[in-house]
Amino acid sequence: MSALLTTDELAVLMAQPDVVILDVRTGPNGAGRAAYKAGHIPGARHTDYAADGWRQKVGDVPGLLPDAAHLSALFGRLGLTPQHRIVVVPEGKSANDLAAASRIYWTLRVAGYRPLGLLDGGTARWLADGRDIETGSPAYQTSDPAPINFDPSHRVEAAAVMDALQQGHALVDGRSPAYFRGAEKAEQAKAYGHIPGALNIDYVLAFDAATGCMKPLDQLRKIYGAVSDGPVVSYCNTGHTAALNWFVLSQLLGRDVRLYDGSMTDWTQDEGRPVAQIAD
Repeated sequence: MSALLTTDELAVLMAQPDVVILDVRTGPNGAGRAAYKAGHIPGARHTDYAADGWRQKVGDVPGLLPDAAHLSALFGRLGLTPQHRIVVVPEGKSANDLAAASRIYWTLRVAGYRPLGLLDGGTARWLADGRDIETGSPAYQTSDPAPINFDPSHRVEAAAVMDALQQGHALVDGRSPAYFRGAEKAEQAKAYGHIPGALNIDYVLAFDAATGCMKPLDQLRKIYGAVSDGPVVSYCNTGHTAALNWFVLSQLLGRDVRLYDGSMTDWTQDEGRPVAQIAD
């Protein structure tokens, strides 16, 4: 089964006792939680990507993997165990919320859990397909403290990125072309530009705005076809949009990919790390 699930596939899976559905809608002032309570996939549990701290700020670097204590408390509150097969459900309205779901999927995998897949099209597709919904919040057993067993094979830090650069491994920059060229930069970044030798694949290219779903696999193969063979590092500004490229490359296209969660905000904290720009 693909890591990108249809509503038909989820409708079958949700009856199995080891499957947990995570609705990851987010928004200011509790908007994600309110939308969830107003209507969600039956049995789904809610976590707010921003408010629940799926990314941790350290110094000027806002997008790092949270520490084990934070993840243990969060997973425990959600009643997650390493035995569960977890389906992550985005809102289904933008590439941005698909990236958030991808980052949560990646975090689960790094923490030693079993994410089964993302629901293609998210809650919006579930509703569009006329599926049943429920309101309120379901009861479930918590698992405090939840065990965390970090798997380093999906994550990379700055020193290893430097090694990958020196070895000629592929680096995929998931930002818009303006950030890649060096015309714009993230507020916390100390320099404009990109890691030398990186290939720019804007993460929005993977998303079909007309359907709210991921683009078909044959189109994804073309979009990512220029990524050279061998290991790949996916990065962006804060490890958010790069998570969508990581998901497509690793989970759908079968590539050996690691996510640099610190990304350019971390890379540029050290002036000794090279940064390239493209003149207009």
